[in-house]
Amino acid sequence: MNPESKSPILITGAHRTGTTWVGKMVAAGSQTAYISEPLNVLHRPGVFRAAVPYWYFYLCDETEKGALPAFHDLLAYRYHLMAEIRSLRSRKDFLRMGRDLGIFLRGRLLRQRPVLKDPFAVFSIPWFIEKLGAQVIVTVRHPAAFASSLKRLNWPFDFGDLLAQSRLMRDHLEPYRREMEHLPADDIVAQASLLWRMIYRFVADLGPARPNLRVVRHEDLSVNPVEGFRDLYAFLGLKFTAPVQRRIESASSADNPKELSRSRVHAVRLDSRANLYNWRKRLTPEEVNRVRKMTESVSHLYYADQEWGPE
Repeated sequence: MNPESKSPILITGAHRTGTTWVGKMVAAGSQTAYISEPLNVLHRPGVFRAAVPYWYFYLCDETEKGALPAFHDLLAYRYHLMAEIRSLRSRKDFLRMGRDLGIFLRGRLLRQRPVLKDPFAVFSIPWFIEKLGAQVIVTVRHPAAFASSLKRLNWPFDFGDLLAQSRLMRDHLEPYRREMEHLPADDIVAQASLLWRMIYRFVADLGPARPNLRVVRHEDLSVNPVEGFRDLYAFLGLKFTAPVQRRIESASSADNPKELSRSRVHAVRLDSRANLYNWRKRLTPEEVNRVRKMTESVSHLYYADQEWGPE
């Protein structure tokens, strides 16, 4: 990739797989602007002017009508100030407006490449590549770590958002319909396992022949963040500078907390190595076995047998 390229960068993967950390580290230099989750159903209208009706909203030729011009606005750093002002409900909203407006103004003035961090874009990867010319990084995290994170935060997943999307079901998820319809609403571990399997089967099926796509394991970045991100910067055509390296080292240092507070679930300063095996403390052996059984048809593509055992 040409270092002067202004093509957008999409950081995606299942939620709770390190997309925020990866996105902010990719956007650690002055060449890029970090924009968070335009496809979040609760996104700010100043950033993205189209409605997002579902979590993991699927973009394709048949569903892009409002989204495509909205993404063109976003990538041109056109901030919709009046729409944002009309939506303000709190001091937090006001402060966020100031932050986002600043990002858009700097991005436009400095001609920065947009870094879109959005786990909810994962099923739309082909659309982002074909319609927006995006380079894509997909984060994958051990399925037991993913399940343990959702369990710790008590974050169930409502598969109704996927089942309601007829084109997503038709194109990719119909084989999972029965499982989605019959999972208990209070079984977070089973929900996480099924969601992980669906997402990373989809990612695997995208194939290795897409030069604009890179899949990276959260664990590999956590063990050696500097070299891991140096490689991603090279893939993206970004300059890996000394300030970028210092920020990455600071964000992953052993001096950081070994586990994030539940009140700061999107923070990125963490002891990256210590966080690797927290799932072994959060899940019971029975839960680990359930996750492995539910995901093994796909997890073997990303994780070896020994990565399920004791540290």
